[in-house]
Formats: sequence, structure tokens, C-alpha cells
Amino acid sequence: MHDDHFPEKTFGHGGARLNSGRKLTFKEKTVVMRVPESKVIEIKAWLKPKPADDRFPHIELQPIHFKTQLSIPYPLESVAAGFPSPAQDYTEKHIDLNQYLVQNPVATFVLRVNSLSMKNAGIEVGDQILIDRSLEADHGDIVLALINNEFTVKRLMKEKIVDQERIWLKAENPDYPDIYPRSEEQIIIWGVVTCILKKLK
Repeated sequence: MHDDHFPEKTFGHGGARLNSGRKLTFKEKTVVMRVPESKVIEIKAWLKPKPADDRFPHIELQPIHFKTQLSIPYPLESVAAGFPSPAQDYTEKHIDLNQYLVQNPVATFVLRVNSLSMKNAGIEVGDQILIDRSLEADHGDIVLALINNEFTVKRLMKEKIVDQERIWLKAENPDYPDIYPRSEEQIIIWGVVTCILKKLK
């Protein structure tokens, strides 16, 4: 860990210059502290500045209501991403998007995303995600989690350390820190993200 507080006296090249040198990461004096090597990554992640809107104390969840049914035709066999023969009829079945996207309507909600922390997982600002509260979150699932009374969307990571299971939250964007809960903190998995709703046009 580096000390971001530099003494006023410097040597070489004419001495200290105003506003020169490395910018301070924190707005206060820092101290040097010895930490276990195994904890360095966690501490660096915790100290890394968190971009705005990564966690939010209040969220607006929209419940799912099936007011209408809409069956869309689709082929039983896959079609290449080109132009199929107009003489060939591919329509052999119909699909209801309500039933296809939502497994449990009572426990499913829609949330609009306002952060880029999961950009590399295909989730961007303005996208809407479906969250199912009835599902049990597994390792690697994208979840809506609650920590320190703030919500965040991250990938759930589970690790086995001796006889204990340790969980932490992984951001899918290097500009955002992963979240490692401290001993006094608790991560509550509010729901599992099952679908990303993204309009292309």
C-alpha cells in the first residue's frame, strides 16, 4: 500500500513546485499500515473510488402484470442470419413472450438500470432487467443485492474457505470496484436477474 501524503521538502529539479507531482487519492492524510498479503486485493477494491450511481438506497421496482396475451410465430428449426427462401414456410409454432420470459409472475419485477458497473455482462444504463425473487442465487448469477441499506446489481461469487462459504459481489466493468463485505456487513440477495430487456431500435 502506498502513502499518498508527501513531505513538503523534495530533492532535485529545483525543489517542490505547486500543484506538481502525483494527485492525492484521498482528501486527508494517509498512513502506512501492514496488512496480510491475502487481504491486499480486498483492501484495494474497498479503497478504490466508487463511481456515482453504483449503489442506490431507493429503487423503483415495477411488478409484472399480464394484461394481454400475444403469441408470436417462430420456427421449430433454427434459421441462419441471412435471407431464408420465401418458398419455404418456417412458421411451425407460436410463443407467448409473457410465459417465455417470466417463470413466476408474482415474484418477478422490472428494474431500470442506472449504472455501467455490469457493462461487460451486456447490461447498460437505461436497460431494464427482470428480477425473480423466488429463485435461489447460485455462484455466477447476476443478482440484485442489498448491502448497507443500498441496492446494487452485481455478479454473485461464492468461495469455499476451509469449512465456511464466503460471498462477494463482482462488477463486470474494471472502472467499478468489486464488493467484499467486511465482518460487520451482510449481503442480502434480493433477487436473481433472469433477463435483460434491451431495445435495439
